[in-house]
Amino acid sequence: MLDQRMQNLGGVLLLLSCLLGAALPAVADQRYSQQVFFENSLSPGSYYYSSGKASPPSTLELIDGRLPVETSSFISGPNAIQLQWESIEDGGWEAELILYKWRDRDVDFLGDSLFLWLCSKEGIRARDLPKITLRDLYGNFTRPLSIAGFTKDLKRGKWIRVRIPLSEFHTASLQPFESRRLSVVGFVQGAADQASHTLYVDDIRVEDNADSALPAPAAPRSVQAKGYERHIDVTWAPVVDAALAQYVVYRSMHGEPFRAIGIQRAGVNRFADYVGDANSKASYKVSARTSSLHESPLSGAAEASTHPMSDEDLLTMVQEASFRYYWEAAEPHSGMTRENTPGNDDIVAVGASGFGIMAIIAATDRGLVPRQQAIDRLLRITAFLDTADRFHGAWPHFLSGSTGRCLPVFGMVDNGADLVETSFLMEGLLAARQYFKGTTPKEGKLTDRITRLWEGVEWDWFLAPPVKDALYWHWSPDYSYYIANRLAGWNEVMITYLLAIASPTHGVPGSLYYTGWAGEAIHNPYKNGTVHYGIKLDVGQGTGGPIFFTHYSFMGYDPRHLRDRYANYFEHNRNQSLVNQAYCIENSSHRKGYGADTWGITAVDGPEGYSEFEPTAKREDGTIAPTGAISAFAYTPEQSLLALKHYYRDLGAQVWDIYGFRDSFNQQQNWYSGITMGLNQAPMAVMIENHRSELVWRSFMANPEVARMVKQIGLQPDKTHLPK
Repeated sequence: MLDQRMQNLGGVLLLLSCLLGAALPAVADQRYSQQVFFENSLSPGSYYYSSGKASPPSTLELIDGRLPVETSSFISGPNAIQLQWESIEDGGWEAELILYKWRDRDVDFLGDSLFLWLCSKEGIRARDLPKITLRDLYGNFTRPLSIAGFTKDLKRGKWIRVRIPLSEFHTASLQPFESRRLSVVGFVQGAADQASHTLYVDDIRVEDNADSALPAPAAPRSVQAKGYERHIDVTWAPVVDAALAQYVVYRSMHGEPFRAIGIQRAGVNRFADYVGDANSKASYKVSARTSSLHESPLSGAAEASTHPMSDEDLLTMVQEASFRYYWEAAEPHSGMTRENTPGNDDIVAVGASGFGIMAIIAATDRGLVPRQQAIDRLLRITAFLDTADRFHGAWPHFLSGSTGRCLPVFGMVDNGADLVETSFLMEGLLAARQYFKGTTPKEGKLTDRITRLWEGVEWDWFLAPPVKDALYWHWSPDYSYYIANRLAGWNEVMITYLLAIASPTHGVPGSLYYTGWAGEAIHNPYKNGTVHYGIKLDVGQGTGGPIFFTHYSFMGYDPRHLRDRYANYFEHNRNQSLVNQAYCIENSSHRKGYGADTWGITAVDGPEGYSEFEPTAKREDGTIAPTGAISAFAYTPEQSLLALKHYYRDLGAQVWDIYGFRDSFNQQQNWYSGITMGLNQAPMAVMIENHRSELVWRSFMANPEVARMVKQIGLQPDKTHLPK
């Protein structure tokens, strides 16, 4: 619901990096989006964003219609694309590499030349190379251009960088081809030499020719390595150099020579090496290089070992990695959370920042970050929020991290307040107000500032006219309540009503909980009562909807010992989680991978973009979000731990990265997300902590306004014993 409604208005963007405890200049991700067309494939075996077809008698090797991936020879590790063909008279073949367009990726390639690295397995004459064609976002395309005119013969096993000026590509479509909006790089049959060829293609970029002459950057320094159960984290100090395109990570195991195993983009100074074994020892060195492979000397070596980990250790590992997204990858000026990485450098997400604040609380209590550094970060965030654009006290969905101005990412009429995102933010801030409540001047300053921000939100302004029996999601200074999105459950917005009723300065009547949230005034089908797999769901529709409904409002609000007219929400959320798992166990749609240890169907970006996936045959396509099962930890610890172990130990390198579990994956389609989302990492860290110590629940519920809200609504105590 949260993103689907806004998706109808547009799309989303975002992100980058900053080193632990320190603010770094905003660099890299915008540039990365505007230069890199292809670096490597996350999917094993074949590259998801590719296609091909051969017309007999010519042939082209494909795996399920996609181009194979080569793992033994590459430029940008750990793989390259493989083209294997036979070009025969009267036949033809064509292969395409399609740009991965993550959330609102800024497709704006600014360079004057297309660069790609080529390597022939057996050697190939230039005249026998394929032709190349380009297509833009609007479907405009170029005439096939012979690669032979831009390279010499390729020697066996030797990589060569080919430069083709974009001015050499000429449109063959009705409208001019726009190179800045490049969307597809295609290869088509060239000379019909009736021979079998294997060509590797890697590191495709659009940049200025002058950049290829830039000297090598300095070598990275302060390389460190830390071992976990199946992976080793490698970190280093950033290299500040405009010519820097990639870091290259080298590894030595068992005393063997160092060899390149992977790359990391400029602006990110961490690498996760998934070795897959709990008893490995490895040494690492890192270099910095330009896109033309002008490479620095190798850094000094750092050594670490993997080791068996207990269940508790694994939970801390996941919390630590998820928390890093909000610490290292935060927008440096504001300290706020970017929507996803890679992405736009400047746009920060208000709701995800609230989630990140709760992740910082958990990390502080676990000793993953010093308390004083956490307070300093929250002072930076709250100072930014104090001067950022607000509309009747509520913040918009997105802000510019550098200026604090509202960014209408979702379209023209979304240029004002977003009450739901504001409530997610305040959920985090109120938890922080209690957790960091102390006697030092900085702690006092932080709690006072949070109180001022909290009391400034005019929740009552958002009463839906004319009856005012519910809350509206949005308000615009130019378009008023044009969006007119009435908030009614079962979904993720319970916290909005709880906070609106709790407000000491602009509160709304407790009756809105039922007329608005439960939708009684509009006869909303809030009550469920259906049974699935022997499990009853008290509220919602069908199988309950995306599982994130059970996370967002309940990261701070503790549902265990209270109930309304319809449900105890700890029990309901547990049951909805169990239904989600049971659907995957039954697997009536025969999705690859589904089972007791692979569940968590929720709203997330999948192979075809964002969708509100839920456990029904018509509303899922095989996409699983690790945050789905793991953020249910407070309700279903055994079932969630089963999924966590499978994702980490069995799927490993495909789903584990520097910020923990990747956003989503789809084994049915051999697709793995290349982004990390701000809305998805924190719920894992926070709900694991609520299971372990009830910390964030206790912090949020300690606010005196919460107790008054419970009385205003008339929520009743429920002392039923409910296991964690």
